[in-house]
Amino acid sequence: MNLQIEVERETDGRWIADVPDLPGVLAYGASKAEAVAHVKTLALRVLADRIEHGEEVPEAADAFTVSP
Repeated sequence: MNLQIEVERETDGRWIADVPDLPGVLAYGASKAEAVAHVKTLALRVLADRIEHGEEVPEAADAFTVSP
């Protein structure tokens, strides 16, 4: 699994990070690093929930890749 994290800076200065392969998995942060940390945490929670409920999850290998 290699989940892409997309990061953008909002006009108000906050950073937003999302994981396109996991709809709804997005998080804000005061810095890029904080937004990435929050979205990784949320993505792992979503994947764990899917596993617990027998839902399909991407194959595990590398966990994340951060892009600009």
